[in-house]
Amino acid sequence: MAKELKHMTKRAENYSQWYNDLVIKADLAEQSAVRGCMVIKPYGYAIWEKMQAQLDKMFKETGVQNAYFPLLIPKSFLSREAEHVKGFAKECAVVTHYRLKATDDGNAVEVDPNAKLEEELIIRPTSETIIWNTYKNWIHSWRDLPLMCNQWCNVMRWEMRTRPFLRTSEFLWQEGHTAHATREEAEKEAQTMLHVYADFAEKWLAVPVVQGVKSETERFAGALDTYTIEAMMQDGKALQSGTSHFLGQNFAKSFDVTYLNKDNKPEYVWATSWGVSTRLIGALIMTHSDDNGLVLPPKIAPIQVVIVPIFKGEEQLKELTAKLQPVIDGLRELGITVKYDDADNKRPGFKFADYELKGVPVRLAMGGRDLENNTIELMRRDTLEKESVSFDGIVEHVKALLDDIQDNIFHKAKAFRDSHIYECENYEEFKEKVKDGGFFLCHWDGTEETEAKIKEDTQATIRCVPYMFEQTPGVDMVSGKPAKYRVIIARSY
Repeated sequence: MAKELKHMTKRAENYSQWYNDLVIKADLAEQSAVRGCMVIKPYGYAIWEKMQAQLDKMFKETGVQNAYFPLLIPKSFLSREAEHVKGFAKECAVVTHYRLKATDDGNAVEVDPNAKLEEELIIRPTSETIIWNTYKNWIHSWRDLPLMCNQWCNVMRWEMRTRPFLRTSEFLWQEGHTAHATREEAEKEAQTMLHVYADFAEKWLAVPVVQGVKSETERFAGALDTYTIEAMMQDGKALQSGTSHFLGQNFAKSFDVTYLNKDNKPEYVWATSWGVSTRLIGALIMTHSDDNGLVLPPKIAPIQVVIVPIFKGEEQLKELTAKLQPVIDGLRELGITVKYDDADNKRPGFKFADYELKGVPVRLAMGGRDLENNTIELMRRDTLEKESVSFDGIVEHVKALLDDIQDNIFHKAKAFRDSHIYECENYEEFKEKVKDGGFFLCHWDGTEETEAKIKEDTQATIRCVPYMFEQTPGVDMVSGKPAKYRVIIARSY
């Protein structure tokens, strides 16, 4: 067993600590010198880069273009949209001065009191305000619409309780912001991006999600509707994994963004915004991984195949490398990422455990006896199954195996999710069962009072009105009133 695994908490003992241990031991991230902020290490960042590359491609296929907007936002901008500022005010980091100076003794620096800004600046918690102030200069006529921009950036939301990837004061994300001529076009765009997120989560991350619309209490500050994808973690808790917002004309009116329609009359534009963040790495870890470490879907794994030659001396290594090089080349020609680990400073057993810990989907190992027998040892990370197979045709075998692993990881997660969705009409029963996790499909009367009581009594929240379940008439289990919706209720991260 690799040294890293000896002190890793088991999921059954303490799921939360297991997650924290795994983030550190798999070399994904670590705490930084800045409270609430993390350092994303190269292996963790490589996962984010693969997510970023695929999402960027999917966005651009819908007509979205990338742009970049300022990190600093004038405080007055946030005041223009009342609901928006109310939602983010407590999380904002504020820049008040623009200069430091040396202390009198020259041993330190301090804020220069003469460098106070005329207007304080907010480090962006999200960019709607600065972007809509910019869009005012870009949009004049119906010919300028739709305008669809995305930016990849960092944001700052001051958090009191932080966890790597799931909730940090600074995090990486993408935020899309679009402007449209009609309400129908904007609503369609918000739904389109929701489906992009769902496709990405399921086909690339192998994370099954429930698509739906948020309750008024849970929607994004300043939105008319918030659409969400909700994933279930192995402890039965929900993780909001992506959101898309129909903003109506709120921001257009706040920043006076109008266009001349085809009749040459001014109208306010309609807006959407949508985003996912490095929180998806947390979803990936908690949906698939096990007590041996990460389990990564091949499509998102930085290293899809690792090849480890087991050798005694330079001559045998040369023989093994000559035999294996065509395999390395053949896999890379298929677009498969391969690492050939011929380092002699670690034992093969240590390497095997380390690559298991890091979730590499397929491991190939070849020693002297394999060389004689024209065989190679193959191990798949998702099931930990190991077998000796013929060396002939190994490239095609591995390609097919990677596809099978991707499918297997998704179907395993989906089977777990589906077996932990419960229909519930009895509040006392719900209060007991929700402690053990799961998604509860319940009738809701549509009132904030009922929603607040559920949260107060159980720490569970309405995750969404789901699209995948039929909306049948019924009675609210809390109030006894006729229900407006069937909703998913769960405890969440």
